[in-house]
Amino acid sequence: MQQLADIGVLGLAVMGANLARNAARKGFGVAVFNRNGARTDELIGEHGSEGRFTPSKTIPDFVASIAKPRAIIIMVKAGQPVDQVIEELLPHLETGDIIIDGGNSLYTDTNRRFHYLKERDIKFIGMGVSGGEEGALEGPSMMPGGTREAYARIEPIVTKMAAQVDGEPCCAYIGTEGSGHYVKMVHNGIEYADMQLITEAYDLFKTVYGLEAPAIADIFAEWMKGDLDSYLIDITSAVLRKIDSTGKPLVDSIVDEAEQKGTGRWTAQSALDLGVPLTSITEAVFARALSGRRAQRAEAEKLFPHAAPAKRQITQADIDAVKDALYASKIVAYAQGFEHLTVASEQFGWDLKLGEVASLWRGGCIIRARFLNRIRDAYDAGVAGPNLLLQDYFRDAVSKAEPNWRKVVGLAIEQGIPVPAFSSSIAYYDGLRRARGPANLLQGLRDYFGAHTYGRLDKPGKFHTRWSQDGSEIDA
Repeated sequence: MQQLADIGVLGLAVMGANLARNAARKGFGVAVFNRNGARTDELIGEHGSEGRFTPSKTIPDFVASIAKPRAIIIMVKAGQPVDQVIEELLPHLETGDIIIDGGNSLYTDTNRRFHYLKERDIKFIGMGVSGGEEGALEGPSMMPGGTREAYARIEPIVTKMAAQVDGEPCCAYIGTEGSGHYVKMVHNGIEYADMQLITEAYDLFKTVYGLEAPAIADIFAEWMKGDLDSYLIDITSAVLRKIDSTGKPLVDSIVDEAEQKGTGRWTAQSALDLGVPLTSITEAVFARALSGRRAQRAEAEKLFPHAAPAKRQITQADIDAVKDALYASKIVAYAQGFEHLTVASEQFGWDLKLGEVASLWRGGCIIRARFLNRIRDAYDAGVAGPNLLLQDYFRDAVSKAEPNWRKVVGLAIEQGIPVPAFSSSIAYYDGLRRARGPANLLQGLRDYFGAHTYGRLDKPGKFHTRWSQDGSEIDA
């Protein structure tokens, strides 16, 4: 009799196939199924020797080939396809079986599915998986949310599949309901900001200083030796070095239009709902949207003529200035992202362990970086506070970078180079460090046209001025 599989994977596109191969390579029996049976055959034909696979051509056979309580990872497109697969699986599942959504689902959908399946005595885990195709195969960062009981069933498997850093798996229980997908969503939002900041640094080197792609690649490679050491900085250098079949840098031939799959927008929308000032990530989302208006931009370039920036001879001081601006802005983006997670945890009752989240992101995922050790240490020491910028290391880092940060943003504005992520980051920093800002006037205006009331510095309570009547102030 054939031995039952330890886990099942349904959906064998690249990510699903690589997760299945990952689990098999780690010694687990893996049941595999794809709606298109040819893809199952392809996986077994090319990689069947990597471990113990059990292929099936029907869902009943697939479910029956997994040890109870069954754990099934579904890797299909987010949205309605996930619901369809759940409905196809349900007639064949039994009490206590577990469905794991490993795609990029919206956390509210995960919340809904969690409770829907709970009513049917089926456990549901929404598991964020980061690392792309390579990570899925070699070891991703995994963020599972659901019940602890369901996680306990898959913990020995997923912690072994995950990336390992300093002997620790980049996988841990996140919390209940859709918390795993929420944390992955914010991860992707930070990724948006990080990538936008990198492209702004690239644009300055190219447009203001006239550097060619290989020279810029050298700068990013050098930055890998310091605090900016990260996966994204590393692959930036690799992309800039790539020469295509024409003998020229590939990057110079790529259309300047950045696509997006929605997680950045979801992050910004959630921050707006929660009242979190997520300026860096939101500007990164807007920058991608503007990049998609290529026809408008081409027309606007004709309608708003401007002199091309005068190419400047670059110095090491200039390179260091851009580096400081990038690092300070990166700190702001991560500080905002972790504050977002803090507020969400309180709002939804998830009790997120943010030091652990930082640990999960140190390997396997797209935003993995040396920098995350600093964040984990701040939370582990209990000194992170409500905003990472207020913690000693990050405060000192942005203070040290501030002069160069201002210099770079000022230069960009002077030369007509858009740096929305750099400039919004320093605007947030300037707004945060002011004990008294100009919102007093804003609240006065709101009271004038809408009787929204205001507070006073010199006495407690709420007040309203009868602006269009006798001008007197009354208790609200």
